Amino acid sequence: MNLSGSAALVTGSSRGIGRAIAALFAAHGARVVIHYNRNANAAHHTLASLPGDGHTLVQADLAVPGEARRLVEHAREALGGLTIAVNNAGIYRLHPPGATAAGAWEEIWGETLAVNLLAAAHVSYWAARHMSANGGGRIINISSRGAFRGEPDAPAYGASKAGMNALSQSMARALAERGVLVFAIAPGWVDTDMAAPYLQGTDGDDVRRQSPLGRTATAEEIAEVALFLATSAPASMTGAILDVNGASYLRT
Repeated sequence: MNLSGSAALVTGSSRGIGRAIAALFAAHGARVVIHYNRNANAAHHTLASLPGDGHTLVQADLAVPGEARRLVEHAREALGGLTIAVNNAGIYRLHPPGATAAGAWEEIWGETLAVNLLAAAHVSYWAARHMSANGGGRIINISSRGAFRGEPDAPAYGASKAGMNALSQSMARALAERGVLVFAIAPGWVDTDMAAPYLQGTDGDDVRRQSPLGRTATAEEIAEVALFLATSAPASMTGAILDVNGASYLRT
């Protein structure tokens, strides 16, 4: 699993799954662009912790039109190319249909789709244009088991991740002949800072019992799957959606 010479953009990589992916890619020789929106301190800490050199970071609010293109172009220029793009940036906001005011409902849907789905589509589009012209590359989208089982308290999140799965498969079919492979990873609960309020709360034990492993996944486990897809996954796997949820949700 050698990434020497590879140039990778990982969105939402100041912490959590994105940070773990960036760190593992860097440990295997890739030069990495760390992307963040608001948490500059965490982003700088992540950048400083990466092994190797040639890494950089960039701020971009992916809910804003045009920012995805700017992010990809910055990454391409900073790294002298782009061979891997990981769409990890995402938000999760509670908005149960029976208890959410109309204004909040519309606002949360708009922001969630903009960050979780539209930004991933635009990053994929601009990354694929560069990759297609330079020998190919790999795009990895971080989806969720919520795309399959539903998210009753956050339906926009579930819908955005279902859209990301469809995006991944559509792009895989469209880009294969250009040497660009597209994959998706669908985790369940992952032990990250973002999940901490839920996992450390009164329902934490119930969440952990959803998996026969008796625990949630770690960010490092998700990163290991991303590393496989970025390096060793055969071309015939393009379009695959990999469940990494500890058998907490099984689909056929």
